[in-house]
Amino acid sequence: MILAKSLSKKVVLLSDGTVVGTVYNITVDLRTGSLIDLLVKPQTEIPEIVKEDGIYVIPFESVKSVSDYVVLDRRKLRR
Repeated sequence: MILAKSLSKKVVLLSDGTVVGTVYNITVDLRTGSLIDLLVKPQTEIPEIVKEDGIYVIPFESVKSVSDYVVLDRRKLRR
């Protein structure tokens, strides 16, 4: 189980170590409590990631692991 508050301001990396940015916010399905998207303040341009109003919108299914960092699976970023 991942608590939303544990994601706050974590650095987001691709699995190859590329820094994407920092977690800005999340979107949640209020009925189920499931995390839907990570909203990330960009530090690097990543063409595969959708950007809305200057913020990356990353599907939570792309998250490979969460520890000191949020690590993304680059193959799952394409929508």
